[in-house]
Amino acid sequence: MTRLRSRRSGLRPRRRLGAPVAPALLALTLAAGCADPSDDPRAAGPPASPPSAAASAQAKGFCPPPEDTQASPSACITYGWDQRVAENHAYRETQPLTAAQRRQAQPKAAALAAALQELAAAEGTTLDGLRAAAAQALGLKAPQIEVRGNFLAPLHDLLVGGGEGKVCVNGTVDVEGHATAEVVGRTVEGTCLPGPGGH
Repeated sequence: MTRLRSRRSGLRPRRRLGAPVAPALLALTLAAGCADPSDDPRAAGPPASPPSAAASAQAKGFCPPPEDTQASPSACITYGWDQRVAENHAYRETQPLTAAQRRQAQPKAAALAAALQELAAAEGTTLDGLRAAAAQALGLKAPQIEVRGNFLAPLHDLLVGGGEGKVCVNGTVDVEGHATAEVVGRTVEGTCLPGPGGH
């Protein structure tokens, strides 16, 4: 809006700066939106030159299973079912132990089996009591003991493990309350008890 003031009073008309600029910006925006789509590199489609032989020989995906008789030959990644299962369970693999390491830990395995058998014969225990008994048998601290299962009264269907370095001693209490223990290597994940999972 423009206000006129008299020249005699020393006032002059005011103009708004935005009024002439707005149509110019609108025209510029509309013109930019009407660009030729062929100028967009994304609309160009596939490259003009054919792909190299090395690029076309790269694997396209997994090969179909051998029982698929409709499969057409192509570059693909071969696999076997046993290999896939082994890769899926690789996290459960244990580190190798020497015969001397196994021999040195065998008394701890016998002590853990005896401690678990004693707890299984009793009316039951608590998680803290189980950890304390296993830690004493293995010469460890209670937080170093791994437990899987929660059948504490009476004690059954339970895995208990602990160790130092690569050497672990894992014990089990079966459904009938019989306890056993064995010396094993620590898993590649760094635990004594193998991870649950699989299919």
